[in-house]
Amino acid sequence: MPRRRHAGLLAAGGLLLALIAPPRVTGQNAVSEWVWALPKGFPTPNVPADNPMSVSKVELGRHLFYDTRLSGNGTFSCASCHEQRRAFTDGRARAVGATGERHPRGSMGLANVAYSPVLTWANPGMKSLEQQAIVPMFGDDPVELGLQGQERALLQRVGADPRYQQLFAAAFPGGQELVTLDRIVKAIGAFERTLISGRSPYDAYKAGAPRAISAAARRGEALFFSEKTECFHCHGGFNFTGSSNFVGKGFAEIEFHNTGLYNIDGKGAYPAPNTGVHAVTDDPDDMGRFKAPSLRNIAVTAPYMHDGSIATLDQVLDHYDVGGRTIRRGPHAGVGSTNPYRAEFMKRIGFTPREKLDMLAFLRALTDSTFLTDPRFSNPWSHR
Repeated sequence: MPRRRHAGLLAAGGLLLALIAPPRVTGQNAVSEWVWALPKGFPTPNVPADNPMSVSKVELGRHLFYDTRLSGNGTFSCASCHEQRRAFTDGRARAVGATGERHPRGSMGLANVAYSPVLTWANPGMKSLEQQAIVPMFGDDPVELGLQGQERALLQRVGADPRYQQLFAAAFPGGQELVTLDRIVKAIGAFERTLISGRSPYDAYKAGAPRAISAAARRGEALFFSEKTECFHCHGGFNFTGSSNFVGKGFAEIEFHNTGLYNIDGKGAYPAPNTGVHAVTDDPDDMGRFKAPSLRNIAVTAPYMHDGSIATLDQVLDHYDVGGRTIRRGPHAGVGSTNPYRAEFMKRIGFTPREKLDMLAFLRALTDSTFLTDPRFSNPWSHR
């Protein structure tokens, strides 16, 4: 659909855009107030009590997110593994850190991460963006940003920049120290919570613009939410994932699933170190259980699965069509459809050729092209 027509349909459908409201300042040193303006049907994200949102803090976080000075060798930033045009993934099967070390898993997308009650592919204990930000900065297994042992140097580098001196003072007025690690991770977390994506053609269709998506996509929608495919059990709700939390929700939903991607010993094993939640709990029943990511913008986040081992959406549907992948040779050979830990909703679907095309059309209709180019989420350093 041409971009101009798409924009018109959004307006006609009455879809609320996720706009940043102008700051409201009530004093010389006051923090600019944040006001959520969310897409239709989107609830208000939860925000930690010790890290309230503000326009100034979000802008500081955007600068930090794109700053290569947040890596040990000055070559990588958060955005190196989370590119806006790819819905904040990186297009790699497995991520690569600042030192060139290849990681065991791919970079997860950050679209709508504000609604995620648990972060990363398979760690049930990683529950806040502020907590998670520490891992790529200072972790060494694998090395991501490579800052271990360099906290003081990091604070000095950031604090010496006149722009940061202004940004930190605006975002965190008061206090004896201007630049601290706590403030850095809080600002990054605040920025990441603004990465709201809900302006796809499918959203316009649901808001009252029937021609926003094709007839094939509408058939795909019906199939997606049918008992034949059961896709909606793991990818349901406004964010198309089973793990979600927001203001007013009774309890956080946290789900991990084994989809029969591997079965290398005939007894359910996944290749180490990617054994899913099992790697954290050592519980055999957690073997191969990974978080189901949101399907929003799924067409631009290839390759797929935690290890990028499925290259295309077409091949993803093939995997689910037979209820689990069969690998016929090599060290990972096995029949995934017989994995004893496979989720209960994994079963043979039996797509017809047209049904498969309809499903692809529906999934592609979840692409929010505005989100992929929104200047509010772009690199602020590129305009110097």
